[in-house]
Amino acid sequence: MDRNIVNTIKAPKPVGPYSQAVKANGWLYISGQIPINPETGEPVKGPFELQARTVLNNLKEILEAGGSGLDRVVKVMIFLTDMECFTQLNDIYTEYFGKSRPARACVEVSRLPKDATIEIEAVALCD
Repeated sequence: MDRNIVNTIKAPKPVGPYSQAVKANGWLYISGQIPINPETGEPVKGPFELQARTVLNNLKEILEAGGSGLDRVVKVMIFLTDMECFTQLNDIYTEYFGKSRPARACVEVSRLPKDATIEIEAVALCD
Protein backbone atom coordinates (compact mmCIF):
# COMPACT_ATOMS: atom_id res chain seq x y z
CA MET A 1 0.00 0.00 0.00
CA ASP A 2 1.26 3.40 -1.02
CA ARG A 3 0.80 5.95 1.81
CA ASN A 4 2.23 9.48 1.95
CA ILE A 5 1.67 12.44 4.24
CA VAL A 6 0.69 15.68 2.48
CA ASN A 7 1.60 19.04 3.98
CA THR A 8 1.66 22.51 2.50
CA ILE A 9 2.62 25.88 3.97
CA LYS A 10 -0.28 27.36 1.98
CA ALA A 11 -2.72 25.87 4.50
CA PRO A 12 -2.64 26.05 8.30
CA LYS A 13 -0.63 23.62 10.36
CA PRO A 14 -2.75 21.01 12.14
CA VAL A 15 -3.97 22.02 15.60
CA GLY A 16 -3.39 18.49 16.91
CA PRO A 17 -1.45 15.27 16.27
CA TYR A 18 -2.63 14.64 12.71
CA SER A 19 -1.64 15.42 9.11
CA GLN A 20 -3.27 17.93 6.78
CA ALA A 21 -3.90 15.01 4.45
CA VAL A 22 -2.87 11.45 3.67
CA LYS A 23 -2.46 10.19 0.12
CA ALA A 24 -3.06 6.44 -0.30
CA ASN A 25 -3.60 4.31 -3.43
CA GLY A 26 -5.02 7.07 -5.60
CA TRP A 27 -7.07 8.68 -2.83
CA LEU A 28 -6.50 11.86 -0.82
CA TYR A 29 -8.01 11.99 2.67
CA ILE A 30 -8.08 15.56 3.99
CA SER A 31 -8.41 16.21 7.70
CA GLY A 32 -11.09 18.57 8.94
CA GLN A 33 -10.21 22.18 8.21
CA ILE A 34 -11.37 25.03 10.42
CA PRO A 35 -11.02 28.75 9.60
CA ILE A 36 -7.38 29.39 10.42
CA ASN A 37 -5.18 31.91 8.64
CA PRO A 38 -2.28 29.85 7.24
CA GLU A 39 0.14 32.79 7.51
CA THR A 40 -0.49 33.60 11.17
CA GLY A 41 -1.86 30.31 12.50
CA GLU A 42 -4.61 32.30 14.19
CA PRO A 43 -8.35 31.54 13.96
CA VAL A 44 -10.25 33.76 11.53
CA LYS A 45 -13.00 35.66 13.32
CA GLY A 46 -15.73 37.67 11.71
CA PRO A 47 -18.73 36.89 9.54
CA PHE A 48 -19.61 33.31 8.64
CA GLU A 49 -18.88 33.99 4.95
CA LEU A 50 -15.26 34.91 5.73
CA GLN A 51 -14.83 31.79 7.86
CA ALA A 52 -16.38 29.49 5.25
CA ARG A 53 -14.24 30.93 2.45
CA THR A 54 -11.12 30.54 4.59
CA VAL A 55 -11.91 26.87 5.15
CA LEU A 56 -12.63 26.22 1.47
CA ASN A 57 -9.48 28.09 0.37
CA ASN A 58 -7.39 26.03 2.79
CA LEU A 59 -9.05 22.84 1.55
CA LYS A 60 -8.27 23.84 -2.05
CA GLU A 61 -4.59 24.40 -1.20
CA ILE A 62 -4.30 20.97 0.44
CA LEU A 63 -6.03 19.32 -2.52
CA GLU A 64 -3.57 20.93 -4.91
CA ALA A 65 -0.59 19.96 -2.74
CA GLY A 66 -1.85 16.37 -2.86
CA GLY A 67 -2.16 16.27 -6.65
CA SER A 68 -5.91 16.81 -6.74
CA GLY A 69 -8.46 19.61 -6.99
CA LEU A 70 -11.97 20.62 -6.06
CA ASP A 71 -13.31 18.91 -9.19
CA ARG A 72 -11.89 15.56 -8.00
CA VAL A 73 -13.52 15.58 -4.55
CA VAL A 74 -15.90 12.63 -4.13
CA LYS A 75 -17.10 13.12 -0.52
CA VAL A 76 -17.36 16.10 1.83
CA MET A 77 -18.34 16.18 5.49
CA ILE A 78 -19.34 19.57 6.91
CA PHE A 79 -19.79 20.44 10.57
CA LEU A 80 -21.61 23.65 11.54
CA THR A 81 -22.22 25.06 15.01
CA ASP A 82 -25.33 26.85 13.71
CA MET A 83 -27.56 25.28 11.06
CA GLU A 84 -28.99 28.77 10.43
CA CYS A 85 -25.87 29.23 8.27
CA PHE A 86 -26.84 26.32 5.98
CA THR A 87 -28.28 28.41 3.12
CA GLN A 88 -25.34 30.81 3.16
CA LEU A 89 -22.96 27.84 3.22
CA ASN A 90 -24.66 26.34 0.16
CA ASP A 91 -24.26 29.60 -1.80
CA ILE A 92 -20.53 29.81 -1.00
CA TYR A 93 -19.99 26.06 -1.47
CA THR A 94 -21.55 26.21 -4.95
CA GLU A 95 -19.05 28.92 -5.97
CA TYR A 96 -16.18 26.56 -5.12
CA PHE A 97 -17.52 23.20 -6.31
CA GLY A 98 -19.71 24.36 -9.20
CA LYS A 99 -21.18 21.42 -11.05
CA SER A 100 -18.77 18.79 -9.67
CA ARG A 101 -21.07 18.36 -6.63
CA PRO A 102 -19.44 15.64 -4.53
CA ALA A 103 -21.44 13.46 -2.15
CA ARG A 104 -21.90 15.42 1.08
CA ALA A 105 -23.20 15.39 4.61
CA CYS A 106 -23.73 18.42 6.82
CA VAL A 107 -24.45 18.21 10.52
CA GLU A 108 -24.83 20.65 13.38
CA VAL A 109 -22.46 20.14 16.29
CA SER A 110 -22.26 21.77 19.69
CA ARG A 111 -18.62 22.85 19.45
CA LEU A 112 -15.58 22.73 17.19
CA PRO A 113 -11.84 23.15 17.86
CA LYS A 114 -10.74 26.74 18.52
CA ASP A 115 -14.45 27.61 18.82
CA ALA A 116 -14.75 27.62 15.02
CA THR A 117 -18.20 27.85 13.45
CA ILE A 118 -17.42 25.51 10.53
CA GLU A 119 -15.20 22.51 9.78
CA ILE A 120 -14.91 20.65 6.48
CA GLU A 121 -13.16 17.36 5.69
CA ALA A 122 -12.95 15.73 2.27
CA VAL A 123 -11.97 12.66 0.29
CA ALA A 124 -10.72 13.09 -3.29
CA LEU A 125 -9.16 11.22 -6.17
CA CYS A 126 -5.53 12.13 -6.74
CA ASP A 127 -2.58 11.44 -9.07
